[in-house]
Amino acid sequence: MSEIKHCDICGCDLKDNKTFEFDGEYLCSDCLEEHTSICDSCGDRIWNDNDCGDENTCLCKSCFDDYYVRCTDCDCVINNDYAYYLDEDEDCPYCQRCYNRHPCSLHYYSYKPTPIFYGNDKRYIGVELEIDGGGQDSENAKKILNVVNTKNELIYTKTDGSLDDGMEIVTHPMTLDYHRFEMPWGELSDEAVTLGYLSHKTSTCGLHCHVNRNSFGDDIDDQEACISRVLYFVEHHWDELLKFSRRSESQINRWAARYGFKSTPKEIMDHAKKNGNIGRYACVNLTNTDTIEFRMFRGTLKVNTILATLELVDLICQKAETMDDEQMKGLSWTDFVLEISEKDYPELITYLKERRIYVNEPVNSTEEV
Repeated sequence: MSEIKHCDICGCDLKDNKTFEFDGEYLCSDCLEEHTSICDSCGDRIWNDNDCGDENTCLCKSCFDDYYVRCTDCDCVINNDYAYYLDEDEDCPYCQRCYNRHPCSLHYYSYKPTPIFYGNDKRYIGVELEIDGGGQDSENAKKILNVVNTKNELIYTKTDGSLDDGMEIVTHPMTLDYHRFEMPWGELSDEAVTLGYLSHKTSTCGLHCHVNRNSFGDDIDDQEACISRVLYFVEHHWDELLKFSRRSESQINRWAARYGFKSTPKEIMDHAKKNGNIGRYACVNLTNTDTIEFRMFRGTLKVNTILATLELVDLICQKAETMDDEQMKGLSWTDFVLEISEKDYPELITYLKERRIYVNEPVNSTEEV
């Protein structure tokens, strides 16, 4: 007569129950379900008392030690690939939510805080300025932040894998006038140069400008029509804008490729939407929900060039708003530059003369950095 087995936890008769053997013990189905779990990483069964995860993730000790950490603040379990650290302090990992609540001088590339809008107008421009050669260094980032964010958080800094040894400086959205008269671009540039950074004199750096989509109209159709005229202007005046950008053909093809010229703004927009292989590495990146991004321009720490770039972006957007498709198609580069008001866009006129793409006599220029 065979011996009757009993569940090693609850003692029930296993004769009439499905029997499970786990870790050298015999368990009934109820106790197996109640006292053991499956590791979400490797799929092995473990005792609940040995679960190193949290209420959302079950982990054996081996998987936790190899692939996970706990948030310093809220104690939730985080995969190593999604753990954040303040100023490269690898002893204190954070989940993204807790990380965003801490002050930090050099954020990860994925960091995206709630935008703060400066100035009072419908059009706001957010700048991403890449600098390289001085170190991906939190102390340097802190020094740059200290000379700019004296009263308000105007900028933040992030790492960027496309740079050799530098960082990305990002402004919150600002009106053109706020960039010109309130944003301390001179102090930022001087501090970055003092710390050993360059921007123009590298092969890695760009100057990207984000413009809010809702500045082009109240509804999607109006916005799309205006943005299509932006694309048309860029394609129609590609040679002049390439010279303005200070990029080589190979650089612009890699980081800000053109969509290709078409006969009408709508045709270019339709082509851009279908040409998904470019993605965000386009001359005008359309992949963001809330902004369009001008990516053509080479990085620089020369203040006149930064401001001239912002003035050009603002003027292109203004033309796209105030002109219809036929007027945009008939706009020559000569007409465009002749209509620029020196009062409204002084830095732009100076820069166009420096780059020999204005109609008047060129002027002497200082060196880009």
